[in-house]
Amino acid sequence: MKKNLHPALHHIKAACACGQTYDITTVLESTTFDICANCHPFFTGQQKFLDRAGRIEKFQRRFDAKQVSK
Repeated sequence: MKKNLHPALHHIKAACACGQTYDITTVLESTTFDICANCHPFFTGQQKFLDRAGRIEKFQRRFDAKQVSK
């Protein structure tokens, strides 16, 4: 195997925008991220559901209008 091929690993504290820190091993010297399990809406129970039926109905109205005009 070739020597000095792989990058060096660093043990760092990665920080989230919410303030939570995690001890990780990475090739980066420092890192931050926007969202973690501590503040993600899915894990906190504050997720919002989109009304996809409204989008489908809007598309169907536009499609039907084009069919009538032909």
